[in-house]
Parts: sequence; structure tokens; C-alpha cells
Amino acid sequence: DQFDSLDKHTQWGIDFLERYAKFVKERIEIEQNYAKQLRNLVKKYCPKRSSKDEEPRFTSCIAFFNILNELNDYAGQREVVAEEMAHRVYGELMRYAHDLKTERKMHLQEGRKAQQYLDMCWKQMDNSKKKFERECREAEKAQQSYERLDNDTNATKADVEKAKQQLNLRTHMADENKNEYAAQLQNFNGEQHKHFYVVIPQIYKQLQEMDERRTIKLSECYRGFADSERKVIPIISKCLEGMILAAKSVDERRDSQMVVDSFKSGFEPPGDFPFEDYSQHIYRTISDGTISASKQESGKVDAKTTVGKAKGKLWLFGKKPKGPALEDFSHLPPEQRRKKLQQRIDELNRELQKESDQKDALNKMKDVYEKNPQMGDPGSLQPKLAETMNNIDRLRMEIHKNEAWLSEVEGKTGGRGDRRHSSDINHLVTQGRESPEGSYTDDANQEVRGPPQQHGHHEFDDEFEDDDPLPAIGHCKAIYPFDGHNEGTLAMKEGEVLYIIEEDKGDGWTRARRQNGEEGYVPTSYIDVTLEKNSKGAVTYI
Repeated sequence: DQFDSLDKHTQWGIDFLERYAKFVKERIEIEQNYAKQLRNLVKKYCPKRSSKDEEPRFTSCIAFFNILNELNDYAGQREVVAEEMAHRVYGELMRYAHDLKTERKMHLQEGRKAQQYLDMCWKQMDNSKKKFERECREAEKAQQSYERLDNDTNATKADVEKAKQQLNLRTHMADENKNEYAAQLQNFNGEQHKHFYVVIPQIYKQLQEMDERRTIKLSECYRGFADSERKVIPIISKCLEGMILAAKSVDERRDSQMVVDSFKSGFEPPGDFPFEDYSQHIYRTISDGTISASKQESGKVDAKTTVGKAKGKLWLFGKKPKGPALEDFSHLPPEQRRKKLQQRIDELNRELQKESDQKDALNKMKDVYEKNPQMGDPGSLQPKLAETMNNIDRLRMEIHKNEAWLSEVEGKTGGRGDRRHSSDINHLVTQGRESPEGSYTDDANQEVRGPPQQHGHHEFDDEFEDDDPLPAIGHCKAIYPFDGHNEGTLAMKEGEVLYIIEEDKGDGWTRARRQNGEEGYVPTSYIDVTLEKNSKGAVTYI
């Protein structure tokens, strides 16, 4: 009797299922948009590496990029959650809702058909009942008419007989309608019992099972909704752990050391400025004019030389010299030059290895072609082999040239002194040996002027413009012979003994003097130095 109520309830159940499916769909869209925004965020802040020089080196930068990678993986897990929800929850809900609507429609149609059949049986029973009632009233009327004519003395025998026949007819029809009504009543009662005790309970049971399955399906989807998130929790935890490890990997001391290594120039700090006495001309009449003038002039030369040399070293903390980048990086400070040369040598070695591997592969292919001519012509590989060999020779020359420059920076002159060229002296200039072309002073008028240069070589002659020779602070013995082709250097023979007038300042060169007064620079690694303990040392310019 609550068929309509069950109809409404099952419809509400389907509507609720579809509403939850809509909720899951919106959650999937949120997850997808969240993952997309995370990926865009990672892409926005990830470094755009155009060269190896721009690769992150500091631990704080590397940690941040590792965090971005972990965040990108985290975004991927959000996409996994969305895909799992879409496949396991939303898709399943939509399919089940469609099946549920079809099943509900079928059960409701069966219930309506059963109700219509019962109503039809009731109508048939009611019609037979009304017909039986009507025939009974007609029979009673015939009975009364017959009794009235039978008691009437004036009535003829024919009228009485006719009334009697009519009574018998109505009585017989009433009995037939009675039997038909009884049959229809029995049939209706049976169908009604079957309807309320068999058909409708079965339909209601099916609707109940359907509704219970809908509830179970919702429960499974709830669980699947949570499982989709729980499955990725271990991976998300790993991503978070990776972020924590990235944070722990930040090393402030290492970053500071990288800054020092990156900007370390290798120059020595500038020395003290000498006192320049401008009052000497006041006392010129008191002392001997010739001696005073000589000393004053000598002092002026030393002052200019000192100022020029000192200012030439101040560019590290002021303006850097402007000029085109040179192939040997001699425009850079020593430490930076050494790093650049080492990087170039490593790159050239990698290219050389590739070319060597390619040469080996071509030779193997050539051997195969020679053994099996049907596979190819060995002569077709000759141009490629020749090109590869040329590349190998070119790379080896480049490596040899850069290694020579590197040995200059590192002071590895042993075995390479006869192959040094202009970059030797250029490097010495950056270490404190100024020349008219190699000086880093901002003002050209403050540069120390020396003899004219030849063939683009830098000179050491500006160091020897002092009027008074520097005192010897020790002596040395030549271990190897040195040609001294470059201007400013001093040639020596093996076993020759020289005076030391200026120690090695870290650039691999020592200033020495022969007994005849000739001075110049010699490679420190070529001599055995003995310094005098009581010597005050020479006056050197930084």
C-alpha cells in the first residue's frame, strides 16, 4: 500500500547517488587544477639552463631545485589521485546510476502491472456482484407479481401461468449470476491474496535489494575515494622527506667557500703608500746642491713608480679593466684564469674522446666492409675518417696549448720553459709586473714607462729604473739552463751562481743579478735558492 512512497524513496536514492557523483567530479577537477598549477609553479621557478656556467652550484640553490623536483613529483601524485577517483569512483558511479535507473524502472513497471491486474479483477468481481444484485431484485419483483395474480380471483389462469414462468426465469438468472459472482469473488480474493502476499512483497524486496546495493555502492565509493588518497600517501611522504633532506643539505660554509673560490683573483693585497717628502726643496741651500738634487730626483722616480704600481693593483677593488676577452684568459685574474683554462681542457678532452670513439667505430666499420664488400664500400668511409683525424689533431693541439697556459698559471714551468710565449709575461703582469701595455691602472699617465716593446711581448724593464741597485738578500745556483728570450728575463747556464735581490712573490719567478750587474727574472723552479738570515731584504713594489 506504500508503492508511491517507495517510488519516491528510490528516486531520492538515485538523485543522491548522482549528487555524490557530481561532488566527486568537482573534487577531480580541483585535483587536476591543483596539479596543473603546481606544475606551472615549478616550471616558472625552475632554472632555464642555457649553458653549464648557469647550472646551480650553491647548496641553497641546489636544495631549492631539489624541492622543486619533489614538488613536481607531488603534483604528479595529485594527478594520480584525480585519475584514480575518475576511474574507480566517478566512472563507477555513473555506470551504476545508469543501471540503477533501468532496474528501478523495471521493478516499478512490474508493480504497476500487478496493481492494474488486481484492479481489473476487482472490477470484474464488482460487475458480477452488481448484476447478481440486479437479478435478485428482478426475481423478487417477479415473485411479488406472481403472488398477487395467484391471490387475485379475477386473474385468469393464463396470467397466473405467465407470471409463474417469469418468476422461474428470474430465479434461474439470479442463481446463474449468483454463481458467477461467487466465482469472480473467489478469483478476486485469490488474486488479491497473491498480489499482497506474493507479487508486491517480491517487487518490494527487489526494490529493497536495489536500494541496499545502492547504499553498498556508495559505501564502496566512499572507501575508494579515501583509498585513492591513501595510496599516494607513502609517495607523498617520500616527496616531503626529500624536501626535508634538501633543506638539511644546505651547507652555509660550503656556499661561502664557493663564493671565495668563484671570486678569488690570486692577487696580493696592495702595499703601503710611501711617504712623499715635498719639503726637501726648502733645505736645498743648506746641503750640497748636487747630492740633494740627485737624491730628490731619485726619490721622485721612486714615488712615481710606487704610486703607479700601487694604483695598478687597486683595480680588483675598484673598476675592472675593460678590454676584449683573450683566448688564453689572460685578461682574468690568475685564479679565475686557472679555472677557465681547466674547464676548457676538460671540455676539449671530452670532445677528443668522442672523436676517438668515432674513429674506432669507423675503423671497425671499414674492416667489416673490407671483409664483406657486399655490405658497403670501404672507400666511402675515407673522407669521414680523414675529417675525424683532422679533428683529433686539432683538439690535441688545442689541449696542448691550453695545458701550456695552465702550467704558466700554476707555476709548472719545469720542462715547459722553452715553450713559453707572450702569455707567460702577461700572467706575470697580473701578478704585479706592470708594463705599458699590461698595466691595469686607470690612468695611463701613472703607468711606468719602459723601453719600447717588440713583437707584443710585455717587459720587466720597468722594474729596473731605480738609480740605486737593490741589495742582495741571498744567492742561488742554476739547476737547469734558461734561455731568457723574453725581455725582462735573465739567461743563465746550468751551475751558474747569481745574487737574489727579490724573492718569488708566488708567480713562479725570482729576481736575480749577475756579478756584472745585469738583472732579470729567472724561473724559481730552475734554481736552488739560499737566503741570508741577517739580510733586511730588498725594497719591492707590489
